[in-house]
Amino acid sequence: MQTATFDLLSTTQTGGCSAKLPAGLLDKLLSDIPLLNDKRILVDIQTHDDAGVFELDSRTALIFTTDFFPPLCSDARTFGRIAACNALSDVYAMGGKPLLCLNISMFPAEGIPIGVLHDILSGGQEKINEAGAFTMGGHTLVDAVPKYGLAVVGTVHPEKLVTNASAQAGDRLILTKPLGCGVVIAARRMGMASEETYRETLEQMQLLNRQGAEVMQKYGVRCATDITGFGLMGHACKMAMASKKELHVSVSALPALKQAASLLEEGCIPGAAFKNLDFARPLLHLREGIPLHLKMLCADAQTSGGLLMCVKEADAQAVLEELRQGDFPHASIIGQVQEGEAGLWLEP
Repeated sequence: MQTATFDLLSTTQTGGCSAKLPAGLLDKLLSDIPLLNDKRILVDIQTHDDAGVFELDSRTALIFTTDFFPPLCSDARTFGRIAACNALSDVYAMGGKPLLCLNISMFPAEGIPIGVLHDILSGGQEKINEAGAFTMGGHTLVDAVPKYGLAVVGTVHPEKLVTNASAQAGDRLILTKPLGCGVVIAARRMGMASEETYRETLEQMQLLNRQGAEVMQKYGVRCATDITGFGLMGHACKMAMASKKELHVSVSALPALKQAASLLEEGCIPGAAFKNLDFARPLLHLREGIPLHLKMLCADAQTSGGLLMCVKEADAQAVLEELRQGDFPHASIIGQVQEGEAGLWLEP
């Protein structure tokens, strides 16, 4: 089918992972819904982890996840790639390998050339193929605003599972991708972000977290999460709660996309960042001297963001170098885990 030209940003004001419901609201919605329990369920919604995990046998566990959202860029194929990367990332964040995928799509019956949906699905398939997974089908509904994503099944050895509940005191916190894609995307709509910055942001969101998962397995990392719609702040708080530890993050060590910090200083702060800040507030501790723009960088909603790993101090430099020499040249050690009451400490 011939490629169709259409600006997907003309269909929505909120796209990518910034379109998620606030984390606090989700907690309330799910709090009184009864779930069946089974000893084979290794991870469910209780720890707010990246995916659910079900043990098949002593050698294989299934990782099951889904993610989809409205467009965050104009080009259909690019949107498909980003949405697929974002969904596949949940499997990588838990140390697994994607196996099976189902397309989830919503598209209007008229008003947009059907070739645009073809390009979205084709872009997604490129990343599914790159991940070595198999597309088994999907489901499409009529909706005025296009939406796309995947349901993904992955596999992992039960004893090598990576969760957000396994942080240990002394671990170093490593972040694999720079922050700021939410603010850059918002700034682009307002003509504030440069073409170079916007292009680099789109390229980062099309990067699979596969190498991150491989490095975690090589070095025996057992605690991590991917940074998406709830921002570094929200996902770090979830990790702190699940692990019952203090996470200490140095804001001066945070890797950031070009222009992200300056755009925040100029007041370009997306609404999703304030929602993430509200969720994190009960667990958030701020040292004196934290600039507002760096605090909001931590709250910025990411789409197809990097992995936040808890790495043993003895392995931290080796892990960092391997990531930097591979797909993640901006990977950085941003803090450490300490004993104490669950919480996130932002430090200069």
